[in-house]
Amino acid sequence: MINESSHTQEVALGVVGTSWWVDAMYLPALAQHPAANLKAICGRTLTKAENVAHRWHIPHVYDSAEKLIDSGDVQALVIATPNHTHFPIAMRALHAGLHVLCEKPLALDYRQAEQMTTLAEQQGVKTMVPFTYSYMPTARYLKELIDGGYIGKPYHLNLRYYTGFGRDTAYNWRFDASRGGAGALGDIGSHFLYLAMWLYGDIVAVNAQFGAMVPRADRTPVGGGYERSEDTAIVMLSFASGAQGVLHASTVAHEPTPFGQTHHMEFHGSAGTLYSFTDWDTVQRVSGSRHDEATVKELPIPDHIWANARRDTVHNTYRDVFRTQPFMARQFIDAIVADQPLRPSFRDGLNVQCVIDAAVLSNDENRQVTLAEIT
Repeated sequence: MINESSHTQEVALGVVGTSWWVDAMYLPALAQHPAANLKAICGRTLTKAENVAHRWHIPHVYDSAEKLIDSGDVQALVIATPNHTHFPIAMRALHAGLHVLCEKPLALDYRQAEQMTTLAEQQGVKTMVPFTYSYMPTARYLKELIDGGYIGKPYHLNLRYYTGFGRDTAYNWRFDASRGGAGALGDIGSHFLYLAMWLYGDIVAVNAQFGAMVPRADRTPVGGGYERSEDTAIVMLSFASGAQGVLHASTVAHEPTPFGQTHHMEFHGSAGTLYSFTDWDTVQRVSGSRHDEATVKELPIPDHIWANARRDTVHNTYRDVFRTQPFMARQFIDAIVADQPLRPSFRDGLNVQCVIDAAVLSNDENRQVTLAEIT
C-alpha cells in the first residue's frame, strides 16, 4: 500500500446508493481520505439523496445513476445498490471509462459478471468487489499463517457464516431471485467463497444443497409473484490442489450476539490445524496446533495486523479498519492514484460468481458440477 500522505492528486468520486451501508461504510472512509473528492451521489429518492449529500458535503445530487455517470463529474464510481442493478450501472460506467467499485455479488449470474469483467479489462480501469471480511484482522492473520506454512499442505477447510435476518417472514429482495440472484449463498456466502479461494486456491467443482426453511410472503410489495431463492446453503468444495472444503451460509440461524451473526473457520493440513471464531461482540480469535503439539493454543493477532484498530469490540475494529486503514474503499482510491494492482477485482468477483452459478446448478440437478461447465 502507498502512504496516503504521498498522494499528489484527487479522485473525483461518485456514489450510487443511499443505504445505511453507504452511510456507515463508504462515506466515512472516503470523507477522511486525502485523495478522495466526493463529488456526486444518487439515490432512488431524491430527497433522501439530498439529505445524505448535505450531511457529507457532496455538491452534486442525482436521481439516477445514468445521470450521474453521464454528467462527467466523476472519474470513479462506487455502486452500493441491490444486486440486479449492478450489471447495467457498471456497464454504463465502464463504457464511460470510470474506475468502478461494485458491491458483491458482482452480478446476477456468471454471464453478466463475465461481460463486466471483460469490458473493465479492455478499458484498463481499476475495479474492486469488496469482500469485506477478507480485510478483518482474523482473516489477514489466517492468510499470513497459511501462506507461511503453519498447516503445511492444506487438506480441508470448514467455513460457517451464521446469521438470522432470514428468519423474518416478510418479503426481502435478497430472497427474490430476479433481484438478488442466489439467496444466502450470493448474499453472505460469497464472502466466504472468496476467502476459501484466497486461502486455498482455485475451486474446480462443487456439490450443493440449498434450503428454504422459513415460509415467506409469496407476493412482492407491489403485488407480483416471484421466484424464491434459498435462505440456507451448504456447499462442498473441491480445490485444484486436491484439498476439500465445506461452506455453510445460513440466514436463519439464531445467533444471540449484538450483530446477530457469528463466523466459524477451521483449517487442517499436513503440518497442523487452525481455528478462527468471531462472535461479532468482543471475540475475534485465532488459535491453532502444529502436528507435533498436544494442545490447541490461542495465536494472538500481531500488532502489525491490528495497526491502529481498536481491539475492544469487533465493531470498533471493523470501523477502524475500513475508515482509517488502507483497505476496501480507501484501497480503491490508493490504487487509482498510484496506478497499482488491486484485489479483490472484478476478476475475483467473476471467479466467485462462477462458483455460485455452479452451486445453483448442482442444487437444481442434485449432482456435482465442475466450474468448467459454467465457463
